[in-house]
Amino acid sequence: MLWLMACCAALAVLSMALVMKIVLMRKSAGEIEKEFADKIKEESNTLISISSRDKAMCSLASGINGQLRELRAMRHRFTMGDLELKNAITNISHDIRTPLAAVCAYLDLLDTCEMEDTAAEYVCIIRNRAEMLRQLTEELFRYSMIIAPAKENIEENVVVNSVLEESIAGFYAVLQEKKITPEVHITERKIVRKLSRQSLSRILSNLISNAVKYSDGDLDITLTDQGEIIFANTASKLNEVQVGRLFDRFYTVETSGKSTGLGLAIARTLVEQMNGSITAAFHKGRLIIRVVI
Repeated sequence: MLWLMACCAALAVLSMALVMKIVLMRKSAGEIEKEFADKIKEESNTLISISSRDKAMCSLASGINGQLRELRAMRHRFTMGDLELKNAITNISHDIRTPLAAVCAYLDLLDTCEMEDTAAEYVCIIRNRAEMLRQLTEELFRYSMIIAPAKENIEENVVVNSVLEESIAGFYAVLQEKKITPEVHITERKIVRKLSRQSLSRILSNLISNAVKYSDGDLDITLTDQGEIIFANTASKLNEVQVGRLFDRFYTVETSGKSTGLGLAIARTLVEQMNGSITAAFHKGRLIIRVVI
């Protein structure tokens, strides 16, 4: 009888010890989960630490710390390489602008000279190619400046309605030339957002320019009560695959003519810098771009 009671007491003690062990391990696992989430977000060099002295949990924490060190080293290399690439793009595009300006200036001088028809045709071809190169260089320079982390845009309370109206008015001549009469629906409710007015204006200009580029002759522009900006137009020469890649850097559609493939990439970068979202969809032959800031 005493032997049975001793066994029961030993089992009870063992059970309590196991329960405590499980509780402590669960606590350690929770600590590791929280610490890991925090370390991934922050830029410090601190590592995961836990209160438990259990060998298995300490070994797990040590292994995760080793992976964290490697991840931070890779992040550092990526950041430095990305910064070097951005600086290289800025410098190259800046260096190209000067000789390109000289080429365009000499082409202007050639226009004042008498030339045979063949020579005039060749000069026209050179001018068109030089203009395409100038446009690409300018877009590269602007894109590198936008994605560079050096300066932050000044944020202020901006009335989105007004900026959208100004942007549409700025494209009046282009729309007339393309024989596009836009259907504009802007809410009477004043939509105010704290952001960079210059960046918002650039986003809208790029989106209107894109709509003009791909439109079959129509364009609907809407600003909803919730502040969502929608551009919609018929684009029979596009398909879902092409629309899915419109925001990719340097991606161009053959029907787009003199396109650098950076306009929508710049718009997406600026929208994301404002913690907003921009999406493109293709439905029943219509290209629909939505912007939420």
